[in-house]
Amino acid sequence: MTPSDHLPGSPSARPLPATAVPAGILDPVESARAELKAALAAIEQKGNLPRRLDKAAKRGAVRARAFAEQNPAGAIAAAVGVAATVGGIVWLVARALSR
Repeated sequence: MTPSDHLPGSPSARPLPATAVPAGILDPVESARAELKAALAAIEQKGNLPRRLDKAAKRGAVRARAFAEQNPAGAIAAAVGVAATVGGIVWLVARALSR
């Protein structure tokens, strides 16, 4: 190890993502286990739709708040437009079901 290994920003100071295989594993069995663990973590991240939707919703909420702070009138107009669209869709579905 060198003194720079413990400095912030050095490669060993940052934790590896769950989907990365650590370098320097010499044992083939340990290497295979690390690769399998990384592959399973990648599959879990990719296939976990509720978690991905939750993250996307949080990102959307942050963007909507930022937009509302920058342009309050535009945010109000967007909210009215969304409400009118949803109301129209509900009305059309209710009308179609009542016939």
